[in-house]
Amino acid sequence: MIIIPARIGSSRFPNKVLADIGGMPMVIRTAKAVEAIDSVVIATDSEEVLQIASEYGIQAVLTSSAHQSGTDRIYEAVQILGLDEDEIIINVQADEPFIETSVVRAIYDLSLKNKDNDSIMMNTCYKLISNPEADDPNIVKVVTSSDTYALYFSRAKIPYPRDHHFNTYKGHLGIYGFTVKSLRSFCTFAPAALEEIEKLEQLRALYYGYKIAMTEVQTESFGIDTVEDLEKAIRHHRL
Repeated sequence: MIIIPARIGSSRFPNKVLADIGGMPMVIRTAKAVEAIDSVVIATDSEEVLQIASEYGIQAVLTSSAHQSGTDRIYEAVQILGLDEDEIIINVQADEPFIETSVVRAIYDLSLKNKDNDSIMMNTCYKLISNPEADDPNIVKVVTSSDTYALYFSRAKIPYPRDHHFNTYKGHLGIYGFTVKSLRSFCTFAPAALEEIEKLEQLRALYYGYKIAMTEVQTESFGIDTVEDLEKAIRHHRL
């Protein structure tokens, strides 16, 4: 199942998930982009989003407004829906209206491969980005081990290019695969200090000693974090 967390009160961009892209709210366009892969549910804290989802024929559940992360929100949705322990849950962010099905399928396949490995809490992906792109704090960077597990995520440029010739940074895409069991484990833990500092929920898993499996993907998609990103998205949709 694909669950899209859709918080209405974003501090950086209020009502972002309902921003219009080509005549359709962003969260709906994201749901439509991935609905061919698996069943889709929007987990929201907004009655308005709930109503709009219904108008487009997309299932949605109302969750608490108190959640600090999208993953905590999708776990409440999982509880409401009564899903089985071994069901694979893919968390797709509401601000990814151009996400390719191949990317989401890659996360699903990785999650299926790792579903019985209790040391792996999350499965996710990265794309290669350039040195200038890595300067953007809205693009999260990840460094990985030789066996492609995440070592750390940061909004800062990592690794630091001391000799100024490094140009193969890994840009993280905020799409996660869990089982219901691993999702429950994640949400049992209190938010970690590193998570609070960077505002990156995946650091919670690393802080408590779990692995995050990574896979490289090819994508032209981009998340929408700012008004400028929205303007870019509107131009992209018109192409």
